[in-house]
Amino acid sequence: METKIIERKEIEQAVECLKMGGVAAFPTDTVYGLGVVYDELEALKRLKLSKGRPEEKPIPMMIGSKEQLEHVAFTNEKVERLIEAFMPGGFTIILKKKACVNDEVTNGFDTIALRMPDDAFILEMIRRIGKPLLVTSANLSGQPTGVYFDDVKKDFDGRIDMIVKGECKGSVSSTIVDATGDELKIVRQGPIDQEDIIKEWEGRK
Repeated sequence: METKIIERKEIEQAVECLKMGGVAAFPTDTVYGLGVVYDELEALKRLKLSKGRPEEKPIPMMIGSKEQLEHVAFTNEKVERLIEAFMPGGFTIILKKKACVNDEVTNGFDTIALRMPDDAFILEMIRRIGKPLLVTSANLSGQPTGVYFDDVKKDFDGRIDMIVKGECKGSVSSTIVDATGDELKIVRQGPIDQEDIIKEWEGRK
């Protein structure tokens, strides 16, 4: 497979690639992401194969707006506070999914992980596609997280359809929280402080 390398300014090529069921890597506000359009299920299988990710392990959804989040997942007052405080940004929240999300997207789980990046290129790409993306870190499973273009190219050249050249704004994967129960769970530490998240969850000033 030939992997096309493009610049951020060539956004329409990235949009077309993803809309046609392609797998693409691109820099984000945290680390390099590896993504597909969320309902392109064959592309999702190719993404997991190219990364070496277990087939049964679901991929987080990257959204372009609060409206997209509310379309695919259930929220409540506490969740709304977290969304308002930390989205867009290096923050991923696990919520109960709505029926409109195909079970194949979540590998049969009734939950979905959601993130809105603080990155104009990706938000514009999602806007032009008109659908969320499924995005995981652009590294081979078990290897260090991809932050630099050269590393991503070395790992994925010839394995995916496109790589967008650029610099990531960060070097640490997003903070992940599970907000599906009465108690908030911090699943992974990241760029957003745990105490700040808990404070918002509890409604403390």
